[in-house]
Amino acid sequence: MCTKDIKTRRVATPNMENASSDKIRIVAGLPMYNEEETIGTVITKVLEYVDAVICVDDGSSDYSARIAEECGAKVFTHRVNRGYGGALKTLFAKAKEMDVDALVILDSDGQHEPSDIPLLLDPILSEQADFVIGSRFVDGGGSQEMPSYRRLGIKVITAASNLSSDLEIKDTQSGFRAFSKLALERLRFDAEGMELSLEMIEDAHEKGLTIEEVPTVIRYDVPKGSNFTAISHGFTVLAWAMLSLSQKKPLLVLGLPGLGLFATGAAMGLNAVSSLTDSVDSLVGPGLTAVWIGVLGLSLMATGMVLQSARNFIRHLLVREFGLD
Repeated sequence: MCTKDIKTRRVATPNMENASSDKIRIVAGLPMYNEEETIGTVITKVLEYVDAVICVDDGSSDYSARIAEECGAKVFTHRVNRGYGGALKTLFAKAKEMDVDALVILDSDGQHEPSDIPLLLDPILSEQADFVIGSRFVDGGGSQEMPSYRRLGIKVITAASNLSSDLEIKDTQSGFRAFSKLALERLRFDAEGMELSLEMIEDAHEKGLTIEEVPTVIRYDVPKGSNFTAISHGFTVLAWAMLSLSQKKPLLVLGLPGLGLFATGAAMGLNAVSSLTDSVDSLVGPGLTAVWIGVLGLSLMATGMVLQSARNFIRHLLVREFGLD
Protein backbone atom coordinates (compact mmCIF):
# COMPACT_ATOMS: atom_id res chain seq x y z
CA MET A 1 0.00 0.00 0.00
CA CYS A 2 1.01 3.64 -0.38
CA THR A 3 2.05 5.38 2.81
CA LYS A 4 0.80 8.86 3.65
CA ASP A 5 4.23 10.51 3.49
CA ILE A 6 4.83 9.08 0.02
CA LYS A 7 1.53 10.40 -1.25
CA THR A 8 2.31 13.83 0.20
CA ARG A 9 5.76 13.88 -1.39
CA ARG A 10 4.47 13.19 -4.90
CA VAL A 11 1.76 15.88 -5.01
CA ALA A 12 3.83 18.01 -7.36
CA THR A 13 4.47 15.11 -9.74
CA PRO A 14 2.51 15.47 -13.01
CA ASN A 15 -0.22 12.83 -13.28
CA MET A 16 -3.04 11.85 -15.53
CA GLU A 17 -5.50 14.40 -14.16
CA ASN A 18 -3.43 17.41 -15.22
CA ALA A 19 -2.34 15.90 -18.53
CA SER A 20 -4.40 18.44 -20.46
CA SER A 21 -2.48 21.42 -19.07
CA ASP A 22 1.03 19.97 -18.84
CA LYS A 23 2.12 17.62 -21.60
CA ILE A 24 3.28 14.29 -20.23
CA ARG A 25 6.63 13.50 -21.81
CA ILE A 26 7.70 10.27 -20.09
CA VAL A 27 5.28 7.52 -19.09
CA ALA A 28 5.89 4.19 -17.41
CA GLY A 29 3.61 1.29 -18.32
CA LEU A 30 3.06 -1.65 -16.01
CA PRO A 31 1.19 -4.82 -17.03
CA MET A 32 -0.48 -6.07 -13.87
CA TYR A 33 -1.99 -9.40 -12.86
CA ASN A 34 -2.65 -10.10 -9.15
CA GLU A 35 0.26 -7.95 -7.97
CA GLU A 36 -1.27 -6.42 -4.81
CA GLU A 37 1.82 -7.33 -2.74
CA THR A 38 4.24 -5.25 -4.81
CA ILE A 39 2.39 -2.84 -7.11
CA GLY A 40 2.17 0.04 -4.62
CA THR A 41 5.89 0.04 -3.89
CA VAL A 42 6.79 -0.23 -7.57
CA ILE A 43 4.55 2.68 -8.60
CA THR A 44 5.79 5.05 -5.90
CA LYS A 45 9.40 4.33 -6.85
CA VAL A 46 8.76 4.63 -10.59
CA LEU A 47 7.01 8.01 -10.19
CA GLU A 48 10.34 9.49 -9.10
CA TYR A 49 11.64 9.07 -12.67
CA VAL A 50 8.62 9.59 -14.95
CA ASP A 51 5.76 12.02 -15.43
CA ALA A 52 2.99 9.44 -15.08
CA VAL A 53 2.32 5.74 -14.63
CA ILE A 54 -0.33 3.77 -16.48
CA CYS A 55 -1.26 0.22 -15.48
CA VAL A 56 -3.21 -2.44 -17.31
CA ASP A 57 -5.04 -4.69 -14.88
CA ASP A 58 -5.15 -7.87 -16.92
CA GLY A 59 -8.10 -9.58 -15.26
CA SER A 60 -6.78 -9.54 -11.68
CA SER A 61 -8.89 -11.05 -8.91
CA ASP A 62 -7.23 -9.14 -6.05
CA TYR A 63 -6.91 -5.46 -5.09
CA SER A 64 -4.11 -4.60 -7.53
CA ALA A 65 -6.17 -2.02 -9.45
CA ARG A 66 -7.39 -0.22 -6.33
CA ILE A 67 -3.90 -0.02 -4.84
CA ALA A 68 -2.44 1.22 -8.13
CA GLU A 69 -5.01 4.02 -8.35
CA GLU A 70 -4.41 5.05 -4.73
CA CYS A 71 -0.70 5.30 -5.49
CA GLY A 72 -1.27 7.70 -8.39
CA ALA A 73 -1.42 5.46 -11.45
CA LYS A 74 -4.08 5.53 -14.13
CA VAL A 75 -5.52 2.03 -14.43
CA PHE A 76 -7.09 0.43 -17.51
CA THR A 77 -8.84 -2.88 -16.97
CA HIS A 78 -9.18 -6.04 -19.03
CA ARG A 79 -12.25 -7.96 -17.92
CA VAL A 80 -10.49 -11.24 -18.69
CA ASN A 81 -6.84 -12.19 -18.64
CA ARG A 82 -5.43 -11.63 -22.13
CA GLY A 83 -1.79 -12.32 -21.37
CA TYR A 84 1.39 -10.25 -21.46
CA GLY A 85 1.04 -9.37 -25.13
CA GLY A 86 -2.54 -8.22 -24.69
CA ALA A 87 -1.55 -5.98 -21.78
CA LEU A 88 1.28 -4.40 -23.79
CA LYS A 89 -1.04 -3.69 -26.71
CA THR A 90 -3.25 -1.65 -24.40
CA LEU A 91 -0.27 0.16 -22.88
CA PHE A 92 1.00 1.10 -26.34
CA ALA A 93 -2.45 2.31 -27.42
CA LYS A 94 -2.87 4.49 -24.32
CA ALA A 95 0.64 5.92 -24.61
CA LYS A 96 -0.03 6.90 -28.24
CA GLU A 97 -3.29 8.55 -27.23
CA MET A 98 -1.35 10.60 -24.67
CA ASP A 99 1.22 11.61 -27.34
CA VAL A 100 4.14 10.84 -25.05
CA ASP A 101 7.80 11.25 -25.99
CA ALA A 102 8.84 7.93 -24.47
CA LEU A 103 7.27 4.86 -22.86
CA VAL A 104 9.07 2.66 -20.34
CA ILE A 105 7.74 -0.86 -19.75
CA LEU A 106 8.62 -2.76 -16.58
CA ASP A 107 7.14 -5.55 -14.50
CA SER A 108 4.86 -4.98 -11.53
CA ASP A 109 6.45 -7.63 -9.32
CA GLY A 110 9.50 -5.59 -8.27
CA GLN A 111 12.06 -7.50 -10.31
CA HIS A 112 13.20 -4.39 -12.17
CA GLU A 113 15.03 -1.54 -10.49
CA PRO A 114 13.23 1.79 -11.13
CA SER A 115 16.48 3.69 -10.61
CA ASP A 116 17.65 2.20 -13.95
CA ILE A 117 14.87 4.03 -15.83
CA PRO A 118 17.10 7.05 -16.68
CA LEU A 119 19.67 4.63 -18.11
CA LEU A 120 17.07 3.21 -20.51
CA LEU A 121 15.72 6.64 -21.41
CA ASP A 122 19.06 8.30 -22.13
CA PRO A 123 19.59 6.76 -25.64
CA ILE A 124 16.00 7.65 -26.56
CA LEU A 125 16.01 11.24 -25.30
CA SER A 126 19.39 11.80 -26.98
CA GLU A 127 17.90 10.34 -30.21
CA GLN A 128 20.51 7.58 -30.40
CA ALA A 129 17.97 4.74 -30.23
CA ASP A 130 14.26 4.07 -30.69
CA PHE A 131 14.03 0.86 -28.69
CA VAL A 132 16.13 0.18 -25.59
CA ILE A 133 16.34 -3.11 -23.72
CA GLY A 134 17.51 -3.44 -20.13
CA SER A 135 19.83 -6.43 -20.47
CA ARG A 136 21.14 -8.88 -17.90
CA PHE A 137 23.80 -10.19 -20.25
CA VAL A 138 25.79 -7.12 -21.30
CA ASP A 139 28.73 -5.71 -19.35
CA GLY A 140 27.45 -4.23 -16.11
CA GLY A 141 24.17 -6.16 -16.18
CA GLY A 142 23.22 -9.18 -14.13
CA SER A 143 20.63 -11.01 -12.12
CA GLN A 144 20.35 -11.97 -8.51
CA GLU A 145 19.99 -15.72 -8.03
CA MET A 146 18.75 -16.51 -11.54
CA PRO A 147 18.12 -20.27 -11.73
CA SER A 148 20.48 -22.06 -14.11
CA TYR A 149 17.59 -23.64 -16.07
CA ARG A 150 16.11 -20.20 -16.63
CA ARG A 151 19.41 -18.80 -17.85
CA LEU A 152 19.78 -21.71 -20.27
CA GLY A 153 16.23 -21.25 -21.57
CA ILE A 154 16.78 -17.55 -22.22
CA LYS A 155 20.06 -18.25 -24.00
CA VAL A 156 18.44 -20.82 -26.31
CA ILE A 157 15.48 -18.56 -27.15
CA THR A 158 17.81 -15.60 -27.75
CA ALA A 159 20.04 -17.64 -30.07
CA ALA A 160 17.05 -18.78 -32.14
CA SER A 161 15.71 -15.23 -32.36
CA ASN A 162 19.06 -13.79 -33.42
CA LEU A 163 19.35 -16.38 -36.20
CA SER A 164 16.10 -15.18 -37.74
CA SER A 165 16.76 -11.45 -37.39
CA ASP A 166 20.56 -11.29 -37.87
CA LEU A 167 20.71 -9.19 -34.70
CA GLU A 168 23.04 -9.72 -31.78
CA ILE A 169 20.64 -9.00 -28.95
CA LYS A 170 21.91 -10.63 -25.78
CA ASP A 171 18.69 -10.55 -23.75
CA THR A 172 15.58 -10.92 -25.89
CA GLN A 173 13.45 -11.91 -22.89
CA SER A 174 13.95 -8.84 -20.73
CA GLY A 175 10.66 -7.12 -19.91
CA PHE A 176 12.42 -3.89 -18.97
CA ARG A 177 12.18 -1.80 -22.16
CA ALA A 178 11.84 1.78 -23.36
CA PHE A 179 10.39 3.10 -26.63
CA SER A 180 10.59 6.40 -28.47
CA LYS A 181 7.59 8.16 -30.00
CA LEU A 182 8.68 6.87 -33.42
CA ALA A 183 8.75 3.30 -32.11
CA LEU A 184 5.27 3.70 -30.62
CA GLU A 185 3.98 4.86 -33.99
CA ARG A 186 5.64 2.16 -36.10
CA LEU A 187 5.59 -1.00 -34.03
CA ARG A 188 2.78 -3.46 -34.68
CA PHE A 189 2.41 -6.87 -33.09
CA ASP A 190 -0.16 -9.66 -33.00
CA ALA A 191 0.96 -12.04 -30.25
CA GLU A 192 -0.95 -12.09 -26.98
CA GLY A 193 1.55 -14.12 -24.97
CA MET A 194 5.23 -13.86 -24.06
CA GLU A 195 6.25 -14.51 -27.67
CA LEU A 196 5.50 -10.82 -28.13
CA SER A 197 8.95 -10.13 -26.70
CA LEU A 198 10.49 -11.63 -29.86
CA GLU A 199 7.91 -10.32 -32.31
CA MET A 200 8.52 -6.78 -31.10
CA ILE A 201 12.28 -7.01 -31.67
CA GLU A 202 11.91 -8.45 -35.16
CA ASP A 203 9.28 -5.88 -36.14
CA ALA A 204 11.52 -3.05 -34.92
CA HIS A 205 14.45 -4.43 -36.92
CA GLU A 206 12.39 -4.82 -40.10
CA LYS A 207 11.12 -1.23 -39.81
CA GLY A 208 14.58 0.24 -39.41
CA LEU A 209 14.29 1.23 -35.77
CA THR A 210 17.52 1.44 -33.80
CA ILE A 211 17.73 -1.10 -30.99
CA GLU A 212 20.17 -0.74 -28.11
CA GLU A 213 20.86 -2.68 -24.93
CA VAL A 214 21.89 -1.15 -21.62
CA PRO A 215 22.95 -3.03 -18.49
CA THR A 216 20.44 -3.66 -15.73
CA VAL A 217 20.14 -5.99 -12.76
CA ILE A 218 17.00 -8.06 -12.28
CA ARG A 219 15.99 -9.49 -8.93
CA TYR A 220 14.49 -12.92 -8.34
CA ASP A 221 13.98 -12.65 -4.57
CA VAL A 222 10.68 -10.77 -4.90
CA PRO A 223 7.40 -12.15 -3.44
CA LYS A 224 6.05 -13.28 -6.81
CA GLY A 225 9.16 -13.65 -8.91
CA SER A 226 8.06 -14.73 -12.37
CA ASN A 227 9.12 -18.12 -13.70
CA PHE A 228 6.93 -18.34 -16.78
CA THR A 229 9.52 -17.44 -19.43
CA ALA A 230 11.74 -20.45 -18.83
CA ILE A 231 9.04 -22.95 -17.88
CA SER A 232 5.38 -22.58 -18.77
CA HIS A 233 5.83 -20.24 -21.73
CA GLY A 234 9.38 -21.16 -22.71
CA PHE A 235 8.39 -23.72 -25.31
CA THR A 236 5.80 -21.35 -26.80
CA VAL A 237 8.36 -18.58 -27.20
CA LEU A 238 10.94 -20.97 -28.65
CA ALA A 239 8.38 -22.39 -31.08
CA TRP A 240 7.54 -18.86 -32.23
CA ALA A 241 11.24 -18.13 -32.74
CA MET A 242 11.71 -21.29 -34.81
CA LEU A 243 8.61 -20.54 -36.88
CA SER A 244 9.91 -17.05 -37.57
CA LEU A 245 13.29 -18.50 -38.51
CA SER A 246 11.66 -20.94 -40.94
CA GLN A 247 9.81 -18.06 -42.63
CA LYS A 248 12.85 -15.81 -42.94
CA LYS A 249 15.55 -18.40 -43.62
CA PRO A 250 13.85 -21.48 -45.09
CA LEU A 251 17.06 -22.62 -46.76
CA LEU A 252 18.72 -22.80 -43.34
CA VAL A 253 15.79 -24.46 -41.56
CA LEU A 254 14.92 -26.94 -44.32
CA GLY A 255 18.12 -27.17 -46.32
CA LEU A 256 20.48 -28.22 -43.53
CA PRO A 257 18.22 -30.98 -42.17
CA GLY A 258 17.58 -32.05 -45.76
CA LEU A 259 21.30 -32.28 -46.42
CA GLY A 260 21.71 -34.31 -43.25
CA LEU A 261 18.95 -36.71 -44.25
CA PHE A 262 20.35 -37.07 -47.77
CA ALA A 263 23.81 -37.82 -46.38
CA THR A 264 22.30 -40.36 -43.96
CA GLY A 265 20.38 -42.04 -46.78
CA ALA A 266 23.46 -42.17 -48.97
CA ALA A 267 25.50 -43.68 -46.15
CA MET A 268 22.83 -46.29 -45.47
CA GLY A 269 22.63 -47.11 -49.17
CA LEU A 270 26.37 -47.57 -49.47
CA ASN A 271 26.37 -49.73 -46.38
CA ALA A 272 23.58 -51.88 -47.78
CA VAL A 273 25.43 -52.35 -51.07
CA SER A 274 28.72 -53.16 -49.36
CA SER A 275 27.04 -55.79 -47.21
CA LEU A 276 25.37 -57.40 -50.23
CA THR A 277 25.06 -61.15 -49.84
CA ASP A 278 23.38 -63.96 -51.73
CA SER A 279 20.16 -63.15 -49.88
CA VAL A 280 18.17 -60.44 -51.61
CA ASP A 281 16.01 -60.00 -48.50
CA SER A 282 18.94 -58.63 -46.53
CA LEU A 283 19.27 -55.80 -49.05
CA VAL A 284 15.64 -54.78 -49.58
CA GLY A 285 14.87 -53.33 -46.13
CA PRO A 286 17.97 -51.13 -45.68
CA GLY A 287 17.95 -50.24 -49.36
CA LEU A 288 14.38 -48.94 -49.37
CA THR A 289 14.98 -47.05 -46.12
CA ALA A 290 18.03 -45.38 -47.61
CA VAL A 291 16.07 -44.38 -50.70
CA TRP A 292 13.22 -42.85 -48.70
CA ILE A 293 15.56 -40.93 -46.41
CA GLY A 294 17.55 -39.67 -49.39
CA VAL A 295 14.40 -38.56 -51.24
CA LEU A 296 13.10 -36.78 -48.14
CA GLY A 297 16.41 -35.00 -47.76
CA LEU A 298 16.40 -33.88 -51.39
CA SER A 299 12.79 -32.70 -51.04
CA LEU A 300 13.61 -30.59 -47.99
CA MET A 301 16.60 -29.02 -49.71
CA ALA A 302 14.55 -28.26 -52.83
CA THR A 303 11.71 -26.77 -50.75
CA GLY A 304 14.15 -24.61 -48.83
CA MET A 305 15.73 -23.31 -52.03
CA VAL A 306 12.35 -22.52 -53.59
CA LEU A 307 11.06 -20.70 -50.50
CA GLN A 308 14.30 -18.76 -50.10
CA SER A 309 14.22 -17.71 -53.75
CA ALA A 310 10.55 -16.71 -53.50
CA ARG A 311 11.24 -14.64 -50.39
CA ASN A 312 14.18 -12.86 -52.01
CA PHE A 313 12.14 -12.17 -55.16
CA ILE A 314 9.19 -10.73 -53.21
CA ARG A 315 11.53 -8.59 -51.10
CA HIS A 316 13.24 -7.28 -54.24
CA LEU A 317 9.88 -6.53 -55.84
CA LEU A 318 8.65 -4.61 -52.80
CA VAL A 319 11.80 -2.52 -52.66
CA ARG A 320 11.84 -1.83 -56.43
CA GLU A 321 8.15 -1.12 -56.95
CA PHE A 322 7.01 0.30 -53.64
CA GLY A 323 10.15 1.44 -51.87
CA LEU A 324 9.38 -0.88 -48.96
CA ASP A 325 12.03 -2.82 -47.08
